Amino acid sequence: MTEMIGYYDHLDFNSPLSGTRADALAAALARRGPVTVLDIGCGWAELLLRVLAAAPDARGLGVDSDEKLIVRGRDNAVRRGLADRVELRAGEGSAPLEPADAVLCIGADHVWGDQASALAALHPLVRPGGVLLIGTGYWQRPPTVAQAAGLGATPDELPDLATLVDWSTAAGFRPVDIQTANEDEWNAFESGYLADLEEYVMTHPSATAQREQADRHRAGWLRGYRGVLGFAYLTLGVPSLR
Repeated sequence: MTEMIGYYDHLDFNSPLSGTRADALAAALARRGPVTVLDIGCGWAELLLRVLAAAPDARGLGVDSDEKLIVRGRDNAVRRGLADRVELRAGEGSAPLEPADAVLCIGADHVWGDQASALAALHPLVRPGGVLLIGTGYWQRPPTVAQAAGLGATPDELPDLATLVDWSTAAGFRPVDIQTANEDEWNAFESGYLADLEEYVMTHPSATAQREQADRHRAGWLRGYRGVLGFAYLTLGVPSLR
């Protein structure tokens, strides 16, 4: 049997997010008393499950295009006793979705093309008085062409943080909380992402393609966008109808 390369096996979240920050974000959402929680691009739904654990009266729906990640999320829900309060769907990210009290969209805004379009599309999915927690990239400082290329991007592809927040208010949101990933979270995320490849190469010295893939990604990170690419966690409220 051919040994398979790991599939996000070394990551708790598919973004630069620590467990401590995730629990704090989940607790903050839970304090708002949501009844329904929607996670778009949920992956294996780790953050959604933490929100539901913190909000025992809430029910959740997570959608993602990756069936393998959805299976992992369903297994985790069963192990944590949350399977009766969460539905995880694969391949239905573009299907009509009902508005929810709390909406999560972490690293999935690219589905709508640019971030301004994503914010406009997400606004109707948040019930009045509810919140959106969006996790998305921004430039911490203007990148050079080479630094942006390390990410496979161009310097004009992302905004700075202030512009990102401006786009959220233009879409009808009010910024409730603004957080950004720190250096430790980035290092853990990039190292965890690479670990699947590195563990495989360690036990398969002739795996040239995998070794070159890991080396390219690491170079793009350490010699390119490290300290330049940021990741924001914005909690954005939708005003109540009064």
